[in-house]
Formats: sequence, structure tokens, C-alpha cells
Amino acid sequence: MDNETRRKKQQALMVQMVERKVRSRAKQIYESRGQAEGRELEDWFQAESEVLENSILAPLYRRVKNGQDAGVDQATPDPTEQRSI
Repeated sequence: MDNETRRKKQQALMVQMVERKVRSRAKQIYESRGQAEGRELEDWFQAESEVLENSILAPLYRRVKNGQDAGVDQATPDPTEQRSI
């Protein structure tokens, strides 16, 4: 495996790790509101903001989510997935 392929795989794993943390935090927010429906995106954005606030991976995550690194899988997570965990 060449260095570029390895780098892209590592970046993808790091982004997935951040997304898991965001998903977990969004679920906590949802549950703390009594599992009221209709605020999934608000919960997701709040969780994303909180997780990224102190993360050294924030620049990478934002770059990938903004489509600036084509080498990393850019599948947008479904905020409603938090309820299926």
C-alpha cells in the first residue's frame, strides 16, 4: 500500500471516529429532551459543534465535510440514525 492510500484510509477512519462521537452526543441531547421528535438537525448540529470544539481532528473533519479532500469517503451521516443505536 502506498503512502497516499494509507493517508486516505487513516483520514477516513479519523472522520468516522468523529462522526461516531457526534452521533453519540446527538443521541444524548435527544434523550435529555425527552426524545421529542422534530429537532434532529438541531441536535446533530449542536452535537457536532460540541464535539469539534475541542477536537484536534476538527480541521480534517470540516475539510472532508466541505468536499475539499476527495480522497476520503464523504457520505453525509443521517442525523436520524442516532435513534437506531
